[in-house]
Amino acid sequence: MQRGFLPGDVHGRTYHHLRAAGVSVVVVTSAERMPHLVHWGADLGDLGEDALAALDVAAVPPLTHNTYEVSRDATLVPAFHAGWLGRPGVLGSRRGRDWSPLFTDVQHVREDADRAQRIVSGAVDPVAGLALRHELELDASGLLRLRVALTNTADEEYEVSALRVALPVPAQADELLDFTGRHTVERVPQRQPFTMGLHAREVRQGRPGLDSPYLMIAGRQGFAFRSGQVWGVHLGFSGNQDLYAERIPNGARVLGAGELLQPGEIVLGAGESYESPWVYASYGEGLDQLAGRFHTYLRARPQHPRSPRPVLVNTWEATYFDHDLARLTALADAAAEAGVERFVLDDGWFGSRRDDTSGLGDWQVSPEAWPDGLGPLVDHVRGRGMQFGIWVEPEMVNLDSDLARAHPEWVFTTGGRLASPARFQHGLDLTHPEAWDHILSALDDLLSAYDIGYVKWDHNRTLVEAGHHPDGRPAIHAQTLAVYAMLDELRRRHPGVEFESCASGGGRVDLGILERTDRVWASDCNDALERVEIQRWTQLLLPPELIGAHIGPSPAHTTGRRHGMQLRAGTAVFGHLGIESDLTALSDEETDEVAAWVAFYRAHRDLLHSGTVVNVDHPDPAVVAHGVVSTDRDQAVFAVTMVRRSVTWPPGPLTLPGLDPDTTYTLTLVTPGDGDETRPLPLWASDGVALTGRQLEQVGLQMLPLLPERLFLLRADALR
Repeated sequence: MQRGFLPGDVHGRTYHHLRAAGVSVVVVTSAERMPHLVHWGADLGDLGEDALAALDVAAVPPLTHNTYEVSRDATLVPAFHAGWLGRPGVLGSRRGRDWSPLFTDVQHVREDADRAQRIVSGAVDPVAGLALRHELELDASGLLRLRVALTNTADEEYEVSALRVALPVPAQADELLDFTGRHTVERVPQRQPFTMGLHAREVRQGRPGLDSPYLMIAGRQGFAFRSGQVWGVHLGFSGNQDLYAERIPNGARVLGAGELLQPGEIVLGAGESYESPWVYASYGEGLDQLAGRFHTYLRARPQHPRSPRPVLVNTWEATYFDHDLARLTALADAAAEAGVERFVLDDGWFGSRRDDTSGLGDWQVSPEAWPDGLGPLVDHVRGRGMQFGIWVEPEMVNLDSDLARAHPEWVFTTGGRLASPARFQHGLDLTHPEAWDHILSALDDLLSAYDIGYVKWDHNRTLVEAGHHPDGRPAIHAQTLAVYAMLDELRRRHPGVEFESCASGGGRVDLGILERTDRVWASDCNDALERVEIQRWTQLLLPPELIGAHIGPSPAHTTGRRHGMQLRAGTAVFGHLGIESDLTALSDEETDEVAAWVAFYRAHRDLLHSGTVVNVDHPDPAVVAHGVVSTDRDQAVFAVTMVRRSVTWPPGPLTLPGLDPDTTYTLTLVTPGDGDETRPLPLWASDGVALTGRQLEQVGLQMLPLLPERLFLLRADALR
């Protein structure tokens, strides 16, 4: 006789229906097991206890031949004892024992607050000597986040190999999207079918990496920005990571995440605990809605930047290591004339740092480069009405430095030898309390001595052999927490200073580092053609105001491509705008163009940094179009880029999503600078047109006849 899930089995279960912003999460709790999800996805409406119990019953498959005679609705921390055939949530042992814990006597507490609905669960395994605590929280944005803590309740040490959470996704999620990349080519999307087995992206770099999986997304095949249900997870942690999608023969599909632990990295003594990073999970009808939940969540944080994001100049691609006061003050003057509001001095101001082979770790102003200190430059910048910023790389050291010579034991080791060098540098082991204190003191002194309002915090080396001296025990986990603690302490001591996360460009973009930084540097590539895609996919997690985007030089430093100011500036204004080019070398015409784009950004940044990001699913891959719509949907700015030549011409109508369907809008070209290259204009652009939001999204309007690697901007304003 075929056995199934009987109605009487629901006794002793409690059903929690968490709802927010069009999302429903149905959580089942009981005294016998940790929480599991019956549903995570579209809002199910107002359901009573009986309806939730019926949903639970309907979701459980029948028991078939050669399967475990236990319920197979996996908990959020999947376990061997429940017959789970995939990756376990808790993986570890006590010298080969206690490797399959069974957590019982489960206690659940509902803790709802203003912005979040929260369930905290705790359980113990008295035989294995372990306790587990689970937190689940649905934010008002519809963003779900979870984390787990494991405690050793026995006297003997327990080694933790993995602690992960896994969220179920439905069978219609049959396609996966995650990301890869390399230096200056970050966040490249890759898709594949959600086939049977495990698709795991493991990061062993001591940072999320330039090839970071970033998000693991499952959805209905062919999902796009504006269509198709999607479910995605992100790990809010800045060290080693493990993101995965798994499908097993009983029909279950999950998205999971956790910190990737190295052998022996987490060994719990009696009473000690290990807490996993937060796992963030977003559901949406299309990728734009999935991204919008992240944006809304981030913007609601108390530490989210509230002041207008200032236009900055970064000196790197203007002067590199040439720190000449006269040259830099001239650059500052040109920046001030263009409307720039922040001046950032990049690498080369400290110790023996005249190139990239020496000086890292010696965070004192170089008397060779700056015989009178930084004061003259800082005073000049401040006198021109700009904020002063500076570059540091506190987690790294050159062997040719005073610090490495004085304290070789502070350099990461694998036990008996140094790791292989990379970029002429090594990792500085901040898990040594003395090293942590030394670097903190040096940075504190720097920020106290000068009127510095901004710190670009870099991390240019992967940490593939990061061991603690003298025995070489793995230290990535502790190093990541040490960096967090240092940033937290610096922010406490200098609350007015903003910090940027940079790691060879976009190698550390995660919600862990963004709990203590104010923006990320999306990529070391300032080639606007590359940046169109890099920024588009970075915005899947972060709103534009947190993404550094600069007007680079032509030709581009990293690719050698030449682009006009329209493409370079028109791409950069859709982030936190900066300039990384020698403004003193521009022609009068180029100088005027830069000033016009800076003025455009300053006039529109309130909209760009508060509105809803939308992307156009244009059928022609030569067209990349996106925009930002104000929260009241009264205005919007869109950018349309021809990234290459189109097979057809014109490439088809341009639809504009996200506007109020019943409101009529006027459309205006607003691209600063010379627009003659776009002539002849289509009729709507030359004579003007007013269309409803529904017409613009469903029918659209004709493209301007753009040459390859050109863009135009248009603005939509509601007729009231």
